[in-house]
Amino acid sequence: MPPIRLTRPTLEVLKVLMASKPDDPAWGLKICLEAQLGSGTVYPILERLERNGWITATEESGPHPGRPARRYYALTSAGAQFTREAFAARSITLRPAFGGGNSL
Repeated sequence: MPPIRLTRPTLEVLKVLMASKPDDPAWGLKICLEAQLGSGTVYPILERLERNGWITATEESGPHPGRPARRYYALTSAGAQFTREAFAARSITLRPAFGGGNSL
């Protein structure tokens, strides 16, 4: 597997994933809004992170009338460790979740 290039957009996506909680998981549009990036940037990053074992993705279960099922993303333990190390190496601090924890 090629290493993950930790570009600014990738770091922004990782910040959102680090701030997500089990009761408020990260999903595509939410990640785009919180990272302030377009879907054409976010989804390729998510695919690379998943392919490299940094994140897992699960489909939304339960009702979701009027829209497709969401795909939830979470860091693996290895992905969280790599992210913490990358942030420490760059002196990056995590910011609070977008909107003070309000769900979209």
